[in-house]
Amino acid sequence: MSGFGDLPEAYRDPDRARITVVPVPYDGTSTWLKGADRGPEAIMEASSHLELYDLETSSEPYRHGILTDEPVTEASSPEGMVRAVEERVTAHYRAGRFPVVLGGEHSVTVGAVRAAAARYKGICVLQLDAHADLREEYEGSRFNHACVMARVRELAPIVQVGIRSMDAAEKKGLDPRRVFFAQQLAGRRGWEREVVRRLGPRVYLTVDLDALDPAIMPSTGTPEPGGLGWYQVLALAARLCRERELVGFDVVELAPSANRAPDFLAAKLVYKLLAYRFQRETP
Repeated sequence: MSGFGDLPEAYRDPDRARITVVPVPYDGTSTWLKGADRGPEAIMEASSHLELYDLETSSEPYRHGILTDEPVTEASSPEGMVRAVEERVTAHYRAGRFPVVLGGEHSVTVGAVRAAAARYKGICVLQLDAHADLREEYEGSRFNHACVMARVRELAPIVQVGIRSMDAAEKKGLDPRRVFFAQQLAGRRGWEREVVRRLGPRVYLTVDLDALDPAIMPSTGTPEPGGLGWYQVLALAARLCRERELVGFDVVELAPSANRAPDFLAAKLVYKLLAYRFQRETP
């Protein structure tokens, strides 16, 4: 697996990199379309074709240094994988690096949030997703991808954006003040401000790519019609990084297909998030 962005060696140096990319090619609990385990590699490959200058922010995020870690390969159980991700992300926090976790299925998020919550007291978690993922247990596991936000909510307050599918049992546990359903956002302006207002000063962001409309992101394990658009996601991300401290993020649930455009979208989204996060800091 090549490094993110196929950067010159000087910008992949562990001693100077401020950013680390942690691939987690795990797909152990996916329940419909398989292939999320190939997502990190597809994002990496597509990232080598990125223009490293970000036009919108007039910045070059790679100059902060982007280290690509070895993949987390623990797959004996969902719980084991979560512990392995937590340990890996914790090590990067201790080294002073900003973590970017690439899934794999959404269950990988739990380990990353555990590490972030231990590092930064009082964080909030912002979830972009088509699905609520609030089941207490699914198919015999409390760490199934359908349970990820139930586990995350045990660690930190959550705000959910783009939701448009859930089980009736999940709705009972929703806080309506902290959920922004996709149909409520269609054609509406200013909702990004309302989302950010509900977040604390430090935020971990988890992006399930099925939050995006399948017209532009068909390569997911559980596609749902009626999702967010590219510029909607960017507007929210930009405001988030202007008004709050982003302490880490993940991008999950890419299930690559013959259509390579979604792979590139995912890679570009990672780089845009880094541009917003680091645009006011000197490399």
